[in-house]
Amino acid sequence: MPPPNGDRIAGLYLPPEWAEVFRAAPRHLFAPNAGWDADRRVWIDRTADPENWWATVYGDTAIVTQIDDGATELTAETVVRTANYTCSLSAPGVVLDFLRLLAPDPGDQTLEIGTGTGWTCALLSARVGDRNVTSVEVDPRLAERAAANLELAAFAPTLIVGDGALGWADRAPYDRVHVTCGVREIPYTWVTQTRPGGVIVAPWMAASGARLKVRFVIAANGTAVGRFHGGATYMLLRGQREPLVPIHGERRESPAGVDPRRLDQGGAGLRVALAGLLPGVTVGGGVRNPVDGTFRLVVRDLASDSHAIAVAPPDDGAAQVTQRGPRDLWDELVTAYRDWVSWGEPDAERFGLDVTPDGQRVWLDRPATPVERRT
Repeated sequence: MPPPNGDRIAGLYLPPEWAEVFRAAPRHLFAPNAGWDADRRVWIDRTADPENWWATVYGDTAIVTQIDDGATELTAETVVRTANYTCSLSAPGVVLDFLRLLAPDPGDQTLEIGTGTGWTCALLSARVGDRNVTSVEVDPRLAERAAANLELAAFAPTLIVGDGALGWADRAPYDRVHVTCGVREIPYTWVTQTRPGGVIVAPWMAASGARLKVRFVIAANGTAVGRFHGGATYMLLRGQREPLVPIHGERRESPAGVDPRRLDQGGAGLRVALAGLLPGVTVGGGVRNPVDGTFRLVVRDLASDSHAIAVAPPDDGAAQVTQRGPRDLWDELVTAYRDWVSWGEPDAERFGLDVTPDGQRVWLDRPATPVERRT
């Protein structure tokens, strides 16, 4: 089967200015010969089933290219036994969303955090010119593969093997910074390496469970002022992953007071509010037990070694919570939830995010009205 035009993605409309860019960086040059279709949860193999491979590569789906940071070989057998996906060829739709938010112009000095397969780097190179693109990748094996892919596609950006959280000061200041990995905390280093008026786009994946595209503009005073633009889920920056830790402390059991399903259904707006009110507190996604129908929501704070698990029965019975550690995390979560309700349950688009040398701060409607942390 001959390769389709690079600008023909099934189910995706590409504006003319971006169709030209996608055509210049054909996605199949960056796709593995075999990989995991993350949306359909099926294995694709160019040799065994070329028709399905081509359809997937030019469909709007992410393709997993690495698991377990490369410690486990990616095969049809191993990929179904893990959820630890550590590199993928991102879905074209979300890539386009971020590129349009970034809005780079030809000639813009551009920094990419996370080279991955090299495809987004190629798209940036086609847009601004490869001499203007610097891309940083922490994994040497991924970096080597991306370099080969980019050479095959006839692009020669500056490729750096290193910690993306540090950016790359040698070519700063940048007009645009494109982050291709999820971040819980925006490193201020990225802000200092971006000129005033410059733009940073990133998948913000807060501990609270918020999963959003954020676009920052750098103010003259060095503050990054950000707005949210819909959902996005990416693999976390490796240095910001949350470790698995044992649970300590004496158990404290009590009625939950609020059904955990209500908190889980609060959506992105609640999750952003929680990031401001309870920074650093991890609020998991609710899970329904398929055997007994109970619903469970887990909350934890690694800094204080505190933990809470709320469980709701399948009927209208009262939910119960078990807490451990010095903080009464569930009580704090319920109070924060009621704060959000009292504000009129604002959605994510009403919130914003500032980044300064002191860290990041959530605000509601405008930067002058910060969401004050409760701890």
